[in-house]
This record gives sequence, structure tokens and C-alpha cells, in this order.
Amino acid sequence: MIEHSLQALALSLKNKEISSVELTQLYLDRIARYNPQLNAYLTVNPASSLGQAHAADERLARGEGGPLTGIPIAHKDIFCAKGWLTTCGSRMLSNFVSPYDATVIARFHAAGAVVLGKTNMDEFAMGSSNETSFFGPVLNPWDTTRVPGGSSGGSAAAVAARLAPAATGTDTGGSIRQPAAMCNLTGMKPTYGVVSRYGMIAFASSLDQAGPLGRSAADCALLLNHMAGFDERDSTSLDRPAEDYGRELNAAAGARPLAGLKIGLPEEFFGEGCAPEVMHLVEAAVAEYRQLGAETVAISLPSMGLSVAAYYVIAPAEASSNLARFDGVRYGYRAPDYDDLADMYCKSRAQGFGAEVKRRILIGTYVLSHGYYDAYYLQAQRIRRLIANDFAAAFRQCDVIIGPTSPSTAFRLGEKASDPVQMYLSDIYTIAVNLAGLPGISLPCGFAGGLPAGLQLIGDYFTEARLLNVAHRYQLATAWHLQRPEAFD
Repeated sequence: MIEHSLQALALSLKNKEISSVELTQLYLDRIARYNPQLNAYLTVNPASSLGQAHAADERLARGEGGPLTGIPIAHKDIFCAKGWLTTCGSRMLSNFVSPYDATVIARFHAAGAVVLGKTNMDEFAMGSSNETSFFGPVLNPWDTTRVPGGSSGGSAAAVAARLAPAATGTDTGGSIRQPAAMCNLTGMKPTYGVVSRYGMIAFASSLDQAGPLGRSAADCALLLNHMAGFDERDSTSLDRPAEDYGRELNAAAGARPLAGLKIGLPEEFFGEGCAPEVMHLVEAAVAEYRQLGAETVAISLPSMGLSVAAYYVIAPAEASSNLARFDGVRYGYRAPDYDDLADMYCKSRAQGFGAEVKRRILIGTYVLSHGYYDAYYLQAQRIRRLIANDFAAAFRQCDVIIGPTSPSTAFRLGEKASDPVQMYLSDIYTIAVNLAGLPGISLPCGFAGGLPAGLQLIGDYFTEARLLNVAHRYQLATAWHLQRPEAFD
């Protein structure tokens, strides 16, 4: 069962080959066995999960089940879930039990899915390696001396080790796509505003976007169908007609299923900066796409080189504002000893936040301060517009843009922890997509030194269905996404 796709699991549940209680217990047993090695989950509540599974079985028995009814899903611990600890990987929220469900969680509840557990993450989603969590780092199932990527590394490690059939994540600068690449998964960041951010604890409000992590494009399409949709409680949610993101996956296709598709190859993605062994795999994937009928065209994204600098002005600025609410007054961590209200604020925040979060709060407060706003924040927003314009020009020449997801395979624990700039550069290929608000997907494209590498596809606004189909056609022609780490059989 642990190798079944979501569609296959749904069919098994429908045909009563297995019950949701049995399926959920299977994964709970695997979590109990393997999570101590990986630290992928922060919270598991077997009684709650099995209760939801029992309710799903009753629903299935009445013939009321849908595509996700009875299927257990892991959720990144940034999503509020009623009655569950929601920590954001931080000491600041280590005792916070959410009184309500995030819209994403509520949509999965409505679909009959089971909450399997809450997964570990970089503190407040700030990191690229899942090493900044207050609860310790997540380890990569392919090599437990290496990072799984971040900030959705717990979700990625859980799915890769088959401790969950699928999971949710969030992507602010690559935090779904990068761990997907490092753990041999498929992960999608939808167009900004397609998935509600209500109940998703904010890091950078103009960049954060929830998305699915699964083993294939088909699994991600199914998950996105239930995650997407307008939400009046989220002011950034887009009021658009509902669509089936998997509608192109089962279309009849011949020997050249992607004939007529134009793939853009940006010179900025195929120059210096990427490990040669990763670039070799990406180029092989491009050759496979040509075999599938796609045409490749050379394009340029001239402002790409400024994306990391712009991101690390805009994101910390928004973080400094969003995290101001965590002061020890109403909920979350409060320092045990203090002299007055101001001292309580200072000590609670100093003790409750980790080093990376403090660094970004300080940077964000600085760039928003009087005398520096125009020089830094306003300039970064102008660069953001240039980046969006570059993509708009590129999509007049091509349908999809391809390149590496990450410049390297998973690096070793602690390798970049003391050098924040090098850590930030690990998102160099993904950040521009968030700045422009575009959809992007990472899919497995091979192994280098026994470690997985990811291929990134970027589409124009609201072209998730096309991206998923382009990824799906590659996965029908290759078997990289079917590989799993042998240590977690």
C-alpha cells in the first residue's frame, strides 16, 4: 500500500480492499518506527487520526466518499488545525493549540481526508535546510547525514520515507520545490492567490503560498484540486472559477504528446552556479522533452541575478511586521522572569525566537526604518517588477520555462549553517518565481552520487494544469519519481 498513488489508494478504499482505519494505522506504525531517525513529524495524535479514519469509513460505507476520503495526509506545522499543536517549528509557539482550522485543513476535512500529523519545518518557514527548527533538524531519508531542504523539509522527508502518502507545504522562496528536489518528490507552488492563506501563519504575506507535495504530478493535481479555491477570509485570495487541475493528465497522447509545446531555456539558468552533475541531469531531461515533441527556445531573464537580493529585503521586511504579534501577551511563549511589560516583551521575543528569525526581523526592521525605506525596500519592489516583466516577455516566446530547482543535491548537515549568504543562494533558481507570483513545480530528474536532483518547470499565471501535464508526460516516460530510499522499506 505504501507504494500506491493517491488514486490507487482511493480505489482500494472504495473497493474495501483496505479500510481507512487500517491505512491510517499502517502509516502511524511506520511513523512510530522511523520518525525517531528522521524527526520529520513534530506532532502525531493517533486517537484523533483514527477517529477521523473511522468517520471516513462510515462515509465510504454510505457511498459518499470522494477522491481523498479516508486518505491520511501530513500537514506542515504552519497550518492551524483545531485541537492540534501548531508550533511553526518555534519555541515561541511550542505550547499553542489552535482553536480553529486553516482553510487548507478545512478543505481536506470536507473531502474526508485524515490528518496524519504535523510535520517539522524551519522556524516560521525561515530557512532552506530545515536546520532552524527549535525541535531539531529533519534528516534526509536518502542520506541521514544530509538536509532534506527547507522550509517544508519535514513534509518532504515524511513522503519520501513513506511515512505519509502525501503532504502539504508552503513556498515563500522555494520551500516546497527545493525540498521536493532534494527528497525525490514532486512539489508545486501554485500562482499566488490560488490557495487561501487563511490560518497559514504568515512569514512574508506577499510571497507565501501553500501547495502540495507528492510522489507524482498526478498526486499533486489531486491534492491541488482540494486545496485551491476562493476564500473571502483571505484578502489575497483570487475569486476564480473552480477548475480540475488534472484535466489534461488523462488526455489521449501519441508518440509525441508534447508536440507544439515551446520550452524556454534561460541563459541565466544554464550558466555558472549549478553543480555540473546536476546540470547534466537537467540537460538530459531537456533532451527527453525534445523526444516527447517539445521545441526548445533560448530566452533570457536579465533581472534574475537580482532576485536573491530583492527577496532578502522584501521577505524580512514583511516578516518583521508579521512577527510583531508574538510578544508573550495573549498566547505563545512568555519569559518566566521579567520586571515590567517592556521587559516581558523583550525577554519573551529574545528567548522565543531562534537566531535566523532574529536575523530576519532585524534586517526587515532596518530596511523599513526612516531613511532606509526608499534606499532598500522601495528599490527591491522596483526590482520585483522588473523580474515580473522579464517573465512576461519570456512567456511571449515560450509556454514553459525549464531549469534546475536547486544548484546542488542535498548538502550535509551544518555545511552552510554558519554562512547565511551561502544558505540563501541555495534558493537562487526558485526565488524569482515567488517574487513574480508565478506557478512552479519541481519533479525528480535523476540521481547524482546517489542523491536526487530536481527539474523545475515554471509557467505563466494560472497555467497549473499545463505544468502538471508537462510534468506528468515526463514521468510517464521516466521512472525517477518511482525510486525510494532503501533504508525505509
